[in-house]
Amino acid sequence: MSTVNVEYGTVINARPEDVYAIFRDYRVSHPAILPKPYFEYLTVEEGGLGAGTKFTAGMNILGTKSTFSATVSEPEPGRMILEKDDEERLKTYFIMDPVENGQKTLVTLRTIAQTSPGFKGIIERLTMPSLLRMIYKKELANVADYLAKQAVK
Repeated sequence: MSTVNVEYGTVINARPEDVYAIFRDYRVSHPAILPKPYFEYLTVEEGGLGAGTKFTAGMNILGTKSTFSATVSEPEPGRMILEKDDEERLKTYFIMDPVENGQKTLVTLRTIAQTSPGFKGIIERLTMPSLLRMIYKKELANVADYLAKQAVK
């Protein structure tokens, strides 16, 4: 099996702690920022706030539906959240770094995935980087929109 590393980051006009709070809340805000139609649902099985949360998510990528279960940890509380799927083939990091004296946040989403063997793995290695970057770009735009709507309330 091979490994694919995919990363995408952008600066969001919000403090790191505010962005971190969105990603950490798997009951309300995190599901709200997941890009449709790629993510069809996110169901919390245990916990719901940061480390120890267990969830199941349904995805629809290019018409192919799949489900995965994952567990959340906080390797660097306040800065980094890690989702690790139960099959241990996929790890996604959500990293928040302060910029402009902590008034903005560089948010980086990074996935390390083990690909399937054979021809399927070749297709995954060719398509996964561009698909994940597209999804991450939309997800981070959703974060900015979510924060803007919260500021208006």
